[in-house]
Amino acid sequence: MENGREIPIIGLGTYNTSGGETKESVRTALETGYTHIDTAEGYQNEAEIGEVLREYDREKIFLTSKVLPSNLHYESVLESCEASLEKLNTSYLDLYLIHWPNPTISLRETLSAMEKLREEGRVRAIGVSNFSLYQLRIALKISNVPICVNQVEFHPWYNQNKLLSFCRERNVVVTASAPLGRTQVLQDELVQDLAKEYGKTPAQITLKWEIQKDIVTIPGSTSEEHIKQNFRILDWELDPGDMKRLDEIPKSSKCYNLSLDSEVYGIPS
Repeated sequence: MENGREIPIIGLGTYNTSGGETKESVRTALETGYTHIDTAEGYQNEAEIGEVLREYDREKIFLTSKVLPSNLHYESVLESCEASLEKLNTSYLDLYLIHWPNPTISLRETLSAMEKLREEGRVRAIGVSNFSLYQLRIALKISNVPICVNQVEFHPWYNQNKLLSFCRERNVVVTASAPLGRTQVLQDELVQDLAKEYGKTPAQITLKWEIQKDIVTIPGSTSEEHIKQNFRILDWELDPGDMKRLDEIPKSSKCYNLSLDSEVYGIPS
């Protein structure tokens, strides 16, 4: 990224976890070798993650959080970030994202607050999440500091190649949220066939496809076995022909339920 620190290619996503299971999954991930933890104000688990982080060297962990779309006014962004820092038991975030675009609040206002946080060292890099190509293009024009990341739904059933190409041209890292399509993609016939052929799990095949496309992936799990399996994708490669076959899966299906997400995150309809 532009601040000189690389974002680890695989991290632990913590969406839909809470309480003790959040702490156990984060602890398992860090003990396994993960150095990248992804959370958000809206996940309501930052305090649990902060408890675990006290046990580890903060400088060795890449920590991402996100501000709710309902909190994108200038002062609200600053307040949300401060609250996240306190809960996470840290003086800075490696990456701070706008969780969802909010057309009812000026993007210029939001980005101005993000810029201030970066100038103060409260965040080391900023980015966006769930921004379309059009929305990202506008954000890049408005922002006075680099937008380093766009975290979006990306998996073999929702292959956003146009957005990926645009991000590559603009030096914006794509992070795949819901990288396994919330487990739906694991039932894909080709994914299952390749898993048998390579002696891997369907999740490992899917995650490997993503990182070979230089996409950061953040699978979430509360299973110790799955957290460890998901990390074991760095010392082998998918054949280029198999990458192409996965690229060409004809099925197109989003797993995000916008009506539900609107309720949870306060996204304006």
